[in-house]
Amino acid sequence: MPPVPPAASSAEALPDVVSDALSHAAPAADRAYALTKELVLTGELPGGHLFSEGDIAARLGVSRTPVREAFLRLQAEDLLTLIPKRGAVVVPVPPGEAEDVLDAREAVETAAVRRLLRRPEQVPAAVAELRAALEVQRGHAERGDLPGFAEADEAFHRTLVAAGRNTLTIRFYATLADRQRRMSVHALGPVPEQLPVVLRQHEELIGIVEARDEAAFATALRAHLDGTHRR
Repeated sequence: MPPVPPAASSAEALPDVVSDALSHAAPAADRAYALTKELVLTGELPGGHLFSEGDIAARLGVSRTPVREAFLRLQAEDLLTLIPKRGAVVVPVPPGEAEDVLDAREAVETAAVRRLLRRPEQVPAAVAELRAALEVQRGHAERGDLPGFAEADEAFHRTLVAAGRNTLTIRFYATLADRQRRMSVHALGPVPEQLPVVLRQHEELIGIVEARDEAAFATALRAHLDGTHRR
């Protein structure tokens, strides 16, 4: 059975929420859940990979019991399939799921911007928040940090949705976060030269929002999603 990849060299290598969950103050099951999920979402544990409770337990210095609890949670999220007496297999992204996610994202993000532009007094604040999110993503790109870049990419697009101030679509969009991160790592990992392109396209989307051009935003968003995920 292939080993689980080595741990990150520092807490800075992991998203803040994961670093917090991995702190020794967190319950062992939460630590096992956070670590295993991060390994799956970043592609360090790729689809089809078989690994054991013992692999995670050894990395965290805990017993197998909390790891088993974490695996059950991840199976309920369709990220793992448990195999009795052998361990767990990472569930590959199902055929067609990526297209479903992209269609949902396009509809929700376009609707959010359309709603934002009906309240022009809110546009400057939204633009400022988008630029701040972009700068975080730019920092990850400069460091060559693909997992961090993917997380920041999701945060940028979530900021677009939040600007629409529709509680229902904000909640729905949050359910796509894990899939978005996993898709971004998969799409951009083989082509790191695409990261600056994504940043430029995000700059373009911000400029369109600032110009309050709803039609241009819909066109640019589709081109952005196509260029990143439908190549």
